[in-house]
Amino acid sequence: MIDFAILAVFIPTFFFVSVTPGMCMTLSMTLGMTIGVRRSLPMMWGELIGVALVSIASVVGVAAIMLNYPAMFLLLKYLGGGYLFWLGIQMWRSRGKLAIPDNIDEEVDTSAVGLAIQGFVTAIANPKGWAFMISLLPPFINTGNALLPQLSVLISIILITEFSCLLLYASGGRTLRRFLQQRGNVQMLNRIAGSLMMGVGIWLAAG
Repeated sequence: MIDFAILAVFIPTFFFVSVTPGMCMTLSMTLGMTIGVRRSLPMMWGELIGVALVSIASVVGVAAIMLNYPAMFLLLKYLGGGYLFWLGIQMWRSRGKLAIPDNIDEEVDTSAVGLAIQGFVTAIANPKGWAFMISLLPPFINTGNALLPQLSVLISIILITEFSCLLLYASGGRTLRRFLQQRGNVQMLNRIAGSLMMGVGIWLAAG
C-alpha cells in the first residue's frame, strides 16, 4: 500500500499543478461560458480518461513508445489544435453549436461524443501533460511495494483533483456568461469564448 507521508506531499503538489491555468482548464472555462457546466460534463469525462491514460503510460513506460514515433504524436497535436482553432473562429462569428444564441433562453445543441473527444484529445495530445506526468509520478512510486495498489491510489487522487478543478473553471465561465448576458452583450461573450478556444488550439498545436 502507498505511504501516507507520500500522499501528504502528492495531494497538495498535484492540486497546485492542476488548478493552474492550462489547456484543459481553459477549455473547461470556455465551455462553461458557452454551454454551461452540466453540458460541459462530457468534455470533462473525455479529459479525465485522457489524463488517466497519460498517467498510466507515464509509469509503465508506454511514453517511450510515443517518443520513438513522434510523427503520430505531432499529427494528433496538429489535428486537435486545428479543430479547436476552427471552433474558436465559429464562436467568434457567433456561429456553430458552441456559440451562444442571441436568444439566451435558447438551448445550445451539442454532441456529447464530440465534447468528450475534444477533452480526450486535449489531454493526450498535450506535451506538457506528458512531461509533467513523466516527471511527477515515478518519484512517488515505491519500487519495494506492489505497483497496482500505489498506481490506483495516485490516479484516483489525480482524477478527483482534476475533475474538481474542471468544475471550478467551468463554474467560473458560467458566472462570466451570466454577468455579460445581464448587459445583453452576447456577441462580446462569443468573441471572448472564441478567442480562448483559438488560444487553446494554438497552444495545443505549438506546445
